[in-house]
Amino acid sequence: MILVIVQTKGGVGKTTLAVNLAVERVVRAARDVLLVDTDEQGTATDFAAIRAERLGSTGFTAVQITGSAVRSQVSALQKKFDDIIIDTGGRDTMALRAALTVADLAVVPFQPRSFDVWTLDKVAGLIGEAKILNPGLRAVAVINCADPQGPDNKAAANALAENTEITFLDAPLGRRKAFPNCNAIGLSVLEALQRDQKACAELMRLADSLSAIPLSRSSKKGAKSP
Repeated sequence: MILVIVQTKGGVGKTTLAVNLAVERVVRAARDVLLVDTDEQGTATDFAAIRAERLGSTGFTAVQITGSAVRSQVSALQKKFDDIIIDTGGRDTMALRAALTVADLAVVPFQPRSFDVWTLDKVAGLIGEAKILNPGLRAVAVINCADPQGPDNKAAANALAENTEITFLDAPLGRRKAFPNCNAIGLSVLEALQRDQKACAELMRLADSLSAIPLSRSSKKGAKSP
């Protein structure tokens, strides 16, 4: 499966999702994973470097690709990996658009804030355009950094569920310190010495929900159980 994390707004936790899902696929499912960093800031690349220094190996392959080359290079690499996870920057770029044309599934994270949810129509428009070249593309919206309580989560979920281009996936990640703390040392929340059980449960629920989505095509090595 080729999965792209996409948003046109920064600060919604795209890289956190990308690196945690990449590690989850390796740790829980023994998948051969390629993590593609298309963001010029290179945060996912930095995570991989810190991880390799800490552990001796990332456990997955990490590359940085920018611009329109994302389309051709990911297409060339897809048969070599079970899963490819693409991290994009927080704006409408050529790399983001190229990633959407080769992905099986787009995951669009939103924080439960009005400024985040207001980007829904723009992202949906980009996905609609990408489907002209990639008609099998599926897209789901997820809430990231959900509040522990209050009405904002429900309000955001209701707004996201109204969109016809992007399906709302009820598998939120909470606003938990475990995610940034683990990111800083090159680990997933699943690998922390003192695991945040709620963070781990949320990540595994999201990963399982994404794996259960029927796609129009499968990866070369799709025989492995997710």
